[in-house]
Amino acid sequence: MNGIIIATFFVLLTGLLAGVLLSAASKIFYVKEDQLFLDLREKLPGANCGGCGYAGCDDYAHAIAEDKTVPCNKCSVGGPAVAKELAGILGTEAEEAERRVSVVACDGRKENVGKLYEYEGIQSCKAAKTLYGGSFTCPYGCMGLGDCVSVCEFDAIHVENGVAVVDRDKCTACGKCVSVCPNHLISLTSGKSLVNVLCSNKDFGKDASSVCKVSCIGCGICEKTCKFDAIHVVDNVAVIDYDKCVSCGACAIKCPRHCIINRRVKATASL
Repeated sequence: MNGIIIATFFVLLTGLLAGVLLSAASKIFYVKEDQLFLDLREKLPGANCGGCGYAGCDDYAHAIAEDKTVPCNKCSVGGPAVAKELAGILGTEAEEAERRVSVVACDGRKENVGKLYEYEGIQSCKAAKTLYGGSFTCPYGCMGLGDCVSVCEFDAIHVENGVAVVDRDKCTACGKCVSVCPNHLISLTSGKSLVNVLCSNKDFGKDASSVCKVSCIGCGICEKTCKFDAIHVVDNVAVIDYDKCVSCGACAIKCPRHCIINRRVKATASL
């Protein structure tokens, strides 16, 4: 009995000594955070999405605090409001940042593409791609299993009728969907750009048209139509130069395959 009491006493004593040592160590090795960093970090949303190009909000706040040349408008989640608050703390002016959004370069809805087989494996685009490149006839298109949906923290992208669709009002351009898509269909473009090519098929016209009803066939009509030299066929698919594009929509009207979308027309039609 005495042995149990003695053992218990030594355990409690050891725990007490360990607690005292840890408490002392925490005070000795405590590193005081820079107040400027703390003030800046408080204004950031805490999404830690990496859209600013840094590992997270802490990393971005440290970068701004330590280097005044780092722009304070890189937080896509917080937008202009957060940029203004950060600039106020730094005593500078916030540069106006152009809003960006994600665009999925595919219109592979179920009525547009065929199926090679019924996929019953892990519900992941990355996993499906390892099995003959995917279950759809177009090897370049959206697989519709929602890897992009699973990483979006802002409910800004969903799979509709077999293809990923971005809600531009919710998109913060964090870029997570861009990095996770195994077919590299998603890119970030200016929020002002209302004309997009919804195809990524790089095969020649005959092959591309055989796997999707709305694939680009590289015919070049869009090139000839554009008055601003803003669209060209590259690797058999139309690519828009958004530095030149004025979103007039002429290419979308002339495209015989209807793979170019003019969002201005869609927005007007929905009113």
